[in-house]
Amino acid sequence: EEARHPHPGSFGARAPRMVKTGIAVGLNKGHVTTERELKARPGARKGRLGTRVKAVREIVREVMGQAPYEKRVIELLKVGKDKRALKVAKKKLGTHIRAKRKREDMGNLLRKMRAAGQGEDKKKKKK
Repeated sequence: EEARHPHPGSFGARAPRMVKTGIAVGLNKGHVTTERELKARPGARKGRLGTRVKAVREIVREVMGQAPYEKRVIELLKVGKDKRALKVAKKKLGTHIRAKRKREDMGNLLRKMRAAGQGEDKKKKKK
């Protein structure tokens, strides 16, 4: 699924190279060569989320539940105080980007909980 890069601002791919002219001076100076397609190095997948690690984290999250600050963020999102939720997360996590990601994650969790709650309500009404 979604692989998070360890450094969100950097990009993995390099800018396209200009074709060499074979001349010793100028912007595209240098001997004309053909680019070789190199095999990806093991370090290129560093930081990617593996299926096993993902499964383990999901199980741990199910068993342990949320941290107290996460519960507070969810409560703030319930009453529509998104900015305050961001401030609480930022205070705990240290950076704005991490706080935004955590607020988004908690919002998704809240939506899942509401969807699950509606599903149960429909089952009760049918009986």
